[in-house]
Amino acid sequence: MNFPRFWARADHDGFLAWGWSNESLDAAKALGMEVARRIADRIQRGDRKHIARYTYGDRPLREEIIREFSDNGGTPRAVITRNAYGCLVLNTAKLLFVDVDLGEPPERGGVLNRWLGSEKRMAEHSAKQQVVLDRAIAWARNNPGWCWRIYETRAGVRLAATHRGFDPVDPICTAVFDWMNADPLYRRLCANQKCFRARLTPKPWRCGHAPPRERWPFLDKRRAQQFEEWQEDYILSARDYSTCRLMHQTGNNVVVELADLIAVHDELARVSSGLPLA
Repeated sequence: MNFPRFWARADHDGFLAWGWSNESLDAAKALGMEVARRIADRIQRGDRKHIARYTYGDRPLREEIIREFSDNGGTPRAVITRNAYGCLVLNTAKLLFVDVDLGEPPERGGVLNRWLGSEKRMAEHSAKQQVVLDRAIAWARNNPGWCWRIYETRAGVRLAATHRGFDPVDPICTAVFDWMNADPLYRRLCANQKCFRARLTPKPWRCGHAPPRERWPFLDKRRAQQFEEWQEDYILSARDYSTCRLMHQTGNNVVVELADLIAVHDELARVSSGLPLA
């Protein structure tokens, strides 16, 4: 998994960039300075095409590690991090998650919504979910031994393979992603981060809360305090929502090395709560 422990912001001639390292803050600062110099050089040469080289999925994610899960030898097998918009995310070295994006469903109920055709669009969204479910069941049928836990999310479907662990670069993962039409950005991120990811807590805007204005690592105590205040409000806003709910299960084999991670996922995502998805 690729989550550097040290991050530092560097400034070169007014150009700012973040650097990262697993060794030290000084090493992170040095990389940040190198990136800032590179940006400044390109600007001065009039080359703006490659300024946004480090985009989503092209560099390590700048996320604070909240909790670690290690094997008996001390090697991390999963971490819970906090992403850029304040949600907790489970990152796993071996527990395969597949994320299928179907787009935001329409809001339910109301005369106006019915007049606008939301009931029809909801039916279309449900039909798309059924297609994903059918493909997952077909995969398990055609690949004996496969066991899926299949979850409904607000805007799609999440699958977790529970029968064994997988390496993110294993060709079978590519085959699964292709078969399930997995979200392209998710696939790219898995490859870069060398892990699989599953968001555990609701997106802030889906529960009536703005994303945080500050992001880890915080540049000073004031910004850290502002984030703490945001987080307290976010937790209150998110308590009436869940992140996913179990739709279906193929087989019941959950290997020991993955069982605790599945349990953590289901608990923090509030899978059995019956609350609205966000």
